Amino acid sequence: MKIKNILSTVTLTLFFSTAAIAEESSVGIFNVEQSVIKIALRDGVSKHDAIDAMMSKANSLNMKSVGRQNVSAELNSRGHNARHLEIFQFCRPADARIMADFNVVYAAYMPCRIAMVEDTNGRVWLITLNLDMLIEDMVLPDDIYTLAIKTNSNMLTIMSAAATGEF
Repeated sequence: MKIKNILSTVTLTLFFSTAAIAEESSVGIFNVEQSVIKIALRDGVSKHDAIDAMMSKANSLNMKSVGRQNVSAELNSRGHNARHLEIFQFCRPADARIMADFNVVYAAYMPCRIAMVEDTNGRVWLITLNLDMLIEDMVLPDDIYTLAIKTNSNMLTIMSAAATGEF
């Protein structure tokens, strides 16, 4: 009787673990690098010049600066030797309201962010979410689609200005 119970337990365990493995193999693999757009600062462009260009371009596009976290400055003030990491947040409040009214899920992507990150080799990168993935992954009404494309274009224009140091 004990052997029969053991065999039944082993058989059921193998059956369920095989089913779990079969299900896992159908799970798509997501490469996080595909979810962002990453641009290096052009050689000769300082972090300071990139920030000035970014803020100027955002202002000219009517993208309000709504937040800025200089993570590395905070870490350095605590005695850590941190490479540059700063996050800039931009938003058009009226556009944000329109998007959130259409689908509250979009609020999780607000405000639009650009991170300035110095890598281990000293290279400075600008990184933002790839909004194309959100825009193209859903059927949107024309007005919402146009607004999303314009916001995405504005963010890429801001990043380009920062990367080149051009106002």
